[in-house]
Amino acid sequence: MNAVRRVVITGLGAVTPIGNDVPSFWDGLKSGRNGIGPVTRFDTTEYKAKLAAEVKGFDPSLYLEKTEIRKTDLFTQYALAAAAQAMDDSGLQTGRNMESHRLGVYFGSGIGGFHTLAEEHEKLLEKGPRRVSPHFIPMMIANIAAGQIAIRYQATGPCLPVTTACATGTNAVGEAFHAIRYGYADAVIAGGSEAAITPLGFAGFINCMALSQSDDPAAASIPFDKRRNGFVMGEGAGALVLEEYQHAVARGARIYAEISGYGCTCDAYHVTAPHPEADGGARAIRLAVEEAGMIGESKVYINAHGTSTPLNDKSETLAIKKAFGELASQVAVSSTKSMTGHMLGAAGAVEAVATVLALKEGILPPTIGYVEPDPDCDLDYIPNTARRDQVRLGLSVSLGFGGHNACVAFTPAP
Repeated sequence: MNAVRRVVITGLGAVTPIGNDVPSFWDGLKSGRNGIGPVTRFDTTEYKAKLAAEVKGFDPSLYLEKTEIRKTDLFTQYALAAAAQAMDDSGLQTGRNMESHRLGVYFGSGIGGFHTLAEEHEKLLEKGPRRVSPHFIPMMIANIAAGQIAIRYQATGPCLPVTTACATGTNAVGEAFHAIRYGYADAVIAGGSEAAITPLGFAGFINCMALSQSDDPAAASIPFDKRRNGFVMGEGAGALVLEEYQHAVARGARIYAEISGYGCTCDAYHVTAPHPEADGGARAIRLAVEEAGMIGESKVYINAHGTSTPLNDKSETLAIKKAFGELASQVAVSSTKSMTGHMLGAAGAVEAVATVLALKEGILPPTIGYVEPDPDCDLDYIPNTARRDQVRLGLSVSLGFGGHNACVAFTPAP
């Protein structure tokens, strides 16, 4: 039961500001498509920030019945859509080629049902307590996306919703990896989802000085650029099907990549600010690389957390330098948040999808909007244009409020 096993990726799903499925998302990353624009969900006249990376043209009826749509928050709809894509892509089916009790779900959200919370609170204030929906609680709680996915696919194995702010998606994938590696499941649907672009959520992030106040979509989410002044809120979901290698081989599954390492640490320093010495972030990266057995590897791509905030990008650059030492200058780094904005609890999962595809296709996504170098951020950030390069190690890094640091390591398919 406790023998170390190999784990591979056999399915991918994504709902993002630059595409509502994996092919369109990947095409957007390769072409440098910017998913940021003026907020359309509500009037931003009184808000200092005006831009967001909204999901566009999402049709929940492609994945849910009408009655299900009425009883689910948008973050759960995104999650179910991404999970459906990933499961269809993987070819896994409980009762056919997958035992129900050996299939798990590790799916999280940083915030949960923010739309539902705001709508039902407004009902309470305007119409009284009897008008609050009986579905309010099961629509709003942050674990419900994982629960709904498990119900849909009869996944009676381990089900673990993760909530570690901006590191949520990465922690979910990493913990799923270890669950399979050490024998607690044979396959896991892993990922994260978020739908927090609401008047309340927007105001909260503005007032804690986190959001860019630029009115130019090309100059708002500009990670590692000296002009950066805050992140842009995004939304959506990412899902990956992780599977034990022999299980995947036995059923003839297509394998995108192997997941071979995971690091998880905490700064234990500040609620929102990263540790100035970046030791926690560096250690998370180092742990993932060590578990992958890739210490000393220089052909590396890092999908950075890269939020476009002054402190994060400087700290993350330092973390990469500490983790890789003299090899840091040879590592290719980019932040796809320059295109998707910061998808919060979904970010790590979507960026893991991007890292897997970069490794498989030999195309490294760019950091768009990169114009003015910053002396504190002096690595190779793949500026503005995707790069063809066949790397041997792909890392997806996430750093969350509360000091959460996570990194997952991917290597080419066996």
